[in-house]
Amino acid sequence: MLKVIQIPVLKDNYIYLAKDVASGLTAAVDPAVAGPVLDAIAEQGWRLDFILNTHHHGDHVGGNRELKKQTGCRIVGAKADKHRIPEIDIELSDGGYFRLGNTVFQIIETPGHTLGHIVYYSAEDGILFCGDTLFAMGCGRLFEGTAEQMWRSLQKLRALPSTTRVYCAHEYTLNNGRFALTVEPDNAALQQRMADVRRMRELDQPTVPFSIEDEVATNPFFRADVEALKTAMAMETRPPLAVFTELRSRKDVF
Repeated sequence: MLKVIQIPVLKDNYIYLAKDVASGLTAAVDPAVAGPVLDAIAEQGWRLDFILNTHHHGDHVGGNRELKKQTGCRIVGAKADKHRIPEIDIELSDGGYFRLGNTVFQIIETPGHTLGHIVYYSAEDGILFCGDTLFAMGCGRLFEGTAEQMWRSLQKLRALPSTTRVYCAHEYTLNNGRFALTVEPDNAALQQRMADVRRMRELDQPTVPFSIEDEVATNPFFRADVEALKTAMAMETRPPLAVFTELRSRKDVF
């Protein structure tokens, strides 16, 4: 069983501490900065054993070197991105696994935001650490990959069990939901979710984690092959990839 602590940092980043309760082993997921992680493990009385990186961007690996220096932790990341993950010790590929004590994470390659992006999925705990591939009602910008790669990556995540709890790396939900409403204004599930999100943000509460089920109902980037969304976009006859590409282009200038 995993215990997860959410650490808000910078403007809108989330770092996660994931502790395997049985073994006591603890990992930091995408540590943008070191200080808040060191503070959190001290407060909890934990030690840091691993860093799990989803991709190479500075707001995900910025704390790697200092945390390794201070704690002696080992750094885990994508084999395909080993030249861009600072201080990497353990290299992982699609279909592989990483074991944190008794917790087993399946490694899923999700290119699109970056070419070397990976996510960490624990089937037993029903938890996904997805970096910048999937956001609540959104997805990552295509800085390196193609729309086709990202659409395929999102389909992999959409296929996970609907109850999977998704821990993404940014609090982008309110803006993502505003965009989603421009695409599918008559989506009742989306309307209700946005009402809930507005209340949460007014109280400065995080909107993460969320579920795959939430995204299937409300995330336009998950719904590029859903007839209701295609109709709302007047793209009924277009293939899902074309719909997704149009969605991503619109969001980029939203």
